[in-house]
Amino acid sequence: MPDMPPSRPFRVIVVDDDEDIRGLIVGQLAQEHYEVLAAGSLSELHGIMAARPADLIVLDLNLPDGDGLSLCRELRAQGSGVQIIMVTARGSAIDRVLGLELGADDYLTKPFEPRELLVRVRNLLRRSRSEDRARQKAARIARFGSWRLDLFQRRLIASDDRLIMLSSAEFRLLSRFIEEPNVVLSREALVPERRATAAFDRSIDLQVSRLRQKLADSPGGDGLILTVRGEGYVLASTVTYE
Repeated sequence: MPDMPPSRPFRVIVVDDDEDIRGLIVGQLAQEHYEVLAAGSLSELHGIMAARPADLIVLDLNLPDGDGLSLCRELRAQGSGVQIIMVTARGSAIDRVLGLELGADDYLTKPFEPRELLVRVRNLLRRSRSEDRARQKAARIARFGSWRLDLFQRRLIASDDRLIMLSSAEFRLLSRFIEEPNVVLSREALVPERRATAAFDRSIDLQVSRLRQKLADSPGGDGLILTVRGEGYVLASTVTYE
């Protein structure tokens, strides 16, 4: 069975201070229909990641304002699960071992065949998607913003441990948002069982409004579900599972 395509393109950041190499890698990855961003330094990378979390980083070790190894150690210490492929002109075994010990998922030495990078990126992203789905299936609690959602008892838990009861429709709606955070979902995607009429069903907007009111009862909750005019709604939050 072929892999199901993700609901949004995978986001890949290419970090290399060599403009020609950076442009070459960006061009290759863009042909694979990934969302590709580029950075020439660690400071640029931090700025990008603050606004747009990545699925994978192609990371050069030697950068003008720091070392890729230190960045890898920092990300893993923060609990980041972003996939990392280290790319460097260094070829010694100790460099490869050190990079992997610090949390890199794969390692390429320059020069490399473009197709080899594409295969490794594809394999890591496929593995990441499978691991995410496995975590979601095994998890009991989903955390987003200041809220927790008990996936077993279908209860919303505020930051002060207050329990907010959800109707069956509200739970299904919130579960769809949590499955695909930071992705714009149309009415058809939010309520697939009513896909044939969802585009014209304004009761879905009312359900979203009621869910928003409940989420607004906790700090920062009023900005969690945003309207994207003409397209649908988006849960503007990262989601973690436990």
